[in-house]
Amino acid sequence: MARPKKEEEETFFEISSYKYYLMDKRLSDNTIDAYIRDLNQYAVFMRKYQNVFDVADIERENIEKYILSLKRKELSKQSIARKIIAIKDFHNYLVEEENLKNNPAAHISSPKQDKALPVVLTQEEINKMLESINKDDDLSIRNRAMMEVLYASGMRISELLELKLGNLHLNDKYITTVGKGDKERMVPIGEEAIFHLRKYLNGPRLNLNKNNSLLVFFNYKGEEMSRQGFYKYIKQLALENGIEKEISPHTIRHSFATHLLQNGVDLRIVQELLGHEDISTTQIYTHIDKSKLKNAYDEAFKIKK
Repeated sequence: MARPKKEEEETFFEISSYKYYLMDKRLSDNTIDAYIRDLNQYAVFMRKYQNVFDVADIERENIEKYILSLKRKELSKQSIARKIIAIKDFHNYLVEEENLKNNPAAHISSPKQDKALPVVLTQEEINKMLESINKDDDLSIRNRAMMEVLYASGMRISELLELKLGNLHLNDKYITTVGKGDKERMVPIGEEAIFHLRKYLNGPRLNLNKNNSLLVFFNYKGEEMSRQGFYKYIKQLALENGIEKEISPHTIRHSFATHLLQNGVDLRIVQELLGHEDISTTQIYTHIDKSKLKNAYDEAFKIKK
């Protein structure tokens, strides 16, 4: 009988069945690969440094020692958090499948991850980008309308690209959109966005709509626009206007929310406009505002550390 490979000897056979469990959950290949890689490293540590060869013999103390070893390697909080999540989910799976009676990872807490503040454009940068889209060809008029609506509404790019004529209520100055969880919300838009949207609807859209579609926006072929195409466009637009920030269509949404708060709009209203279920998701924009305020203060007073 062929002898098993060394890496197979150092891991737990239950990890193989757990991999199929993850595949059934339809996680991305990259996520599954990362989880399995993390668990194989976990298994090697248990066997090599804890003398634990059966997953049923793992105790909380063993897991805590493994986490301590990760911290000594000075891994990022994000990497450690992902490894702990993989371990906790693996042991939950084993309990659910009745391979384990007790879960040694049940009370293991994940480290808090530092949330990176999103990139935000200033109102001057937004205006500069908008005003630079000033040609009268069909695609330029379309682009100006899209950018105006995106900034005026704070919609996600997916929501913008999926807009249909029935979502537009321009006489009443609002748009309806379907966000995450298939929840419809009403989003008001201003006169400037309405002006450019009407300009697009009354000419360029008729020329671009080759298939009698109810969609609002189309690419040059008359087909539904892709997120990737608009992503490339907005990055190019920023570069043409001397903006070197790493931006995406979602940056416009971040900027919309931040500018509202800077102009005194209540956080709960911003939450409603963005379609956030949890207010804590919206609160990140208050941190952006405070961060900018501190930077401005430090610059004004030239504080030396």
